[in-house]
Amino acid sequence: MPQFFNKKLLLLLVSIIVLVALIGFSLKEREELTWPEQFLKDTTGWVGNVFNKPVSGITGFVGGLKDLQHTYDENKKLKARLDEYVLLKTQVQDLKEENDEFRNNLKKEDDLRKYSSIQSTVIGRNPDRWNEMLTINKGKRNGVEKNMAVIKSNVLVGKVKSATDFTASVQLLSSIDKANRVSAIVQGDKAYGLIEGFDDKRNLLLMKRIPYDKKIKKGSTVITSGYGGIFPKGLLIGKVVDVKVDQYGLNQTAYIEPATDLYDINNVMVVQREVGGVADESDGEDEAE
Repeated sequence: MPQFFNKKLLLLLVSIIVLVALIGFSLKEREELTWPEQFLKDTTGWVGNVFNKPVSGITGFVGGLKDLQHTYDENKKLKARLDEYVLLKTQVQDLKEENDEFRNNLKKEDDLRKYSSIQSTVIGRNPDRWNEMLTINKGKRNGVEKNMAVIKSNVLVGKVKSATDFTASVQLLSSIDKANRVSAIVQGDKAYGLIEGFDDKRNLLLMKRIPYDKKIKKGSTVITSGYGGIFPKGLLIGKVVDVKVDQYGLNQTAYIEPATDLYDINNVMVVQREVGGVADESDGEDEAE
């Protein structure tokens, strides 16, 4: 048994020595290799190549999947941005159309305020009709026509009742005449009505036919509306001092304190709206009803 063990041990030692020698011999730089070395090297290269191709293929496939996922994500983001762009373009178009509409409306509002004026002086006033009529020194020769508005410092005081070549009669807002009507609006409250009538006891103008559901605040400013007649828009009339509901509860009447003293008028301007005017103020106001 010991002898067999010694032979095996001796054979193992010899094999190790030969292997070390071969390794050492192969590590030397030589131009020509022995056939065992060539066989070993080719076998190693072939095995490595066999394993390298699947690994490279798998690596490439995984890399391709990652690139595909990245491309998908990028495409998804681009589609989302494209949707946002389409929405933004639509909103811009809507805003442009809305802006054009506002501009057109603003232009119309400006047109309602445009007027030409004729400076004139009060030359006559009948004591018996002091709060109704006055006479000015300008007439048809100066361009004054019936139903033109008459103002004092941008405050409406009345309209031309009649005109001759050189003079004109002005009917004041305080005139008690059912045909003497002016379309007006209460600023802020957006309440429309007609200035018609005068409370001579309280010296207040009456703004009638205001819808019952409109809440009118005392102190609100009243101006011409520019609708239904030849008066330009925005002429000051006065301010609200009181509001009452009529006996049927369908409309309200606002009591307006004139913005100027209708009893003390010396110089006025006759104004004519440049666009949209009609010949007869009373006819125009009938349309506003």
